[in-house]
Amino acid sequence: MHEILSRLRASLAALEKAAPHAGNGLFGLGLPAVDAHLGGGLARGGLHEILAPATADAGSAAGFAAALALRATEPGRSIVWVRQGYGEAEAGSLHAPGLAGLGLDPDTLILVRVRDAVSALRAGAEAVRCSALGAVVIEPWGEAKALDFTASRRLALAAGRSGVTCLLLRMATAASSASAAATRWQVVAGASPPLAAGAPGHPTFDVTLLRQRAGTAGQSWRLEWNHDRRTFRDAAPLSRPVVPVPAGRPAGADVVALARTG
Repeated sequence: MHEILSRLRASLAALEKAAPHAGNGLFGLGLPAVDAHLGGGLARGGLHEILAPATADAGSAAGFAAALALRATEPGRSIVWVRQGYGEAEAGSLHAPGLAGLGLDPDTLILVRVRDAVSALRAGAEAVRCSALGAVVIEPWGEAKALDFTASRRLALAAGRSGVTCLLLRMATAASSASAAATRWQVVAGASPPLAAGAPGHPTFDVTLLRQRAGTAGQSWRLEWNHDRRTFRDAAPLSRPVVPVPAGRPAGADVVALARTG
């Protein structure tokens, strides 16, 4: 861990010399209805939590975190992403082409891999104090005892002093744990309409604002991410209803059964 922190500090020191300090303020999601509900946007220089309710939702939560990091980061600034090794074993590694598909240039990303949650918090806190960054994503795994209210408050205070947005990406954990985060989001994959010629649609997220320290919570939205403009927009409705297919049964089984009994 000492070697990892030393390399991280060297990278951050170089960035401090090259970039001006970040300024506090708000950054929006780009969607007026959502930004209005957030009082104008999310706090740049604040702590925000993103939860994946199940391991299968880890990719969607990570994609939403990457999109928020891009929204919070001014041109010319880097993003630090701290990942716990166990999380990579459970949910997979960050995929550079996938990040590029979201609009995040992998060359602007500093990826830090650590062994446990304590190390993730230490490295994340080190990064959040660097005011030359645009955003820091900290990704511990599970119900980490080290990530209590006091630890989250330290991150929130450090983010407030530096002006750097801190995104706490939490996988396989309960939404009831105490936190000093300004907002808490739950994210799962949303249905995405295909593009022309059946090409895959834009990344779509079903998000719920579970907590907002300075306003009301409980609202849900289906958000589509436009990687060219780096902004969210309302997801277009599907052209026809989607019928779930039970596992282990052919796609037309229920339709045939209805025809026979009708």
